[in-house]
Amino acid sequence: MDVNWEKIYAAVYRPKLSGLRPVSAIDPIQLGSLIGIDTQKTQLMENTERFLAHKPANNALLWGARGTGKSSLVKAILNEYKSQNLRLIEFFKDDLHNLPDIVDIIRELPYRFIIFCDDFSFEANDNTYMVLKTVLEGSIEQAPENILLYSTSNRRHLIPEYMEDNLTTKVTSEELHYSDIVEDKLSLSDRFGLWLSFYQGNLDNYYQLVDSYFTDYNGDREKLHEAARQFSMLRGGARSGRTAKQFYNSFSNKEL
Repeated sequence: MDVNWEKIYAAVYRPKLSGLRPVSAIDPIQLGSLIGIDTQKTQLMENTERFLAHKPANNALLWGARGTGKSSLVKAILNEYKSQNLRLIEFFKDDLHNLPDIVDIIRELPYRFIIFCDDFSFEANDNTYMVLKTVLEGSIEQAPENILLYSTSNRRHLIPEYMEDNLTTKVTSEELHYSDIVEDKLSLSDRFGLWLSFYQGNLDNYYQLVDSYFTDYNGDREKLHEAARQFSMLRGGARSGRTAKQFYNSFSNKEL
């Protein structure tokens, strides 16, 4: 399906269509609603603004604890800059082998594209990442100037490392020489010039996230926070933005 990029700001690759499906209802999340990740927000905004200005910019890896705003930040970046010719294409890991075909189509278009790969990681015997490495830095053909990759992951190195991978690692003349397997795995993460790490905050940070959802709440804030804390404990102590939103979805119409 052809995408009218003048009116459509995002698309998702669909293998059954062998192409892109336009997204008409984009998540409306805004940068101002993201709390507790100001440093990450600033760095990704600056990188995106360089990209839009046709200046050197980096592919970005947003990694860290689940539910801490990684995906939300990428979506908010699109909403912030879509009026400046920024467009986004979401790819799922299992479809990455089709990415070079899409790159061929969009590399000559007058828009700036973010390829968004959410919740990204590879298993030990998965060689799909080889395609990604080619797209990131090119092969005999130079990597496209109007495309960046923004990926989120719970793993910093994307691919799991096992003890046996390091069996052929050697120390020679006081220098560490990784095995070929380890070098190959680390080289994927090395292709991301911007690494942004995300961590769960403390209890006070969690309460700030809760308060950001309950802006019109007129009851006892201490009771609200205690209910939010208990809600978090039932979910393994998770104090993320995702947990705060789930608490709001469950308790917004209840009296505490």
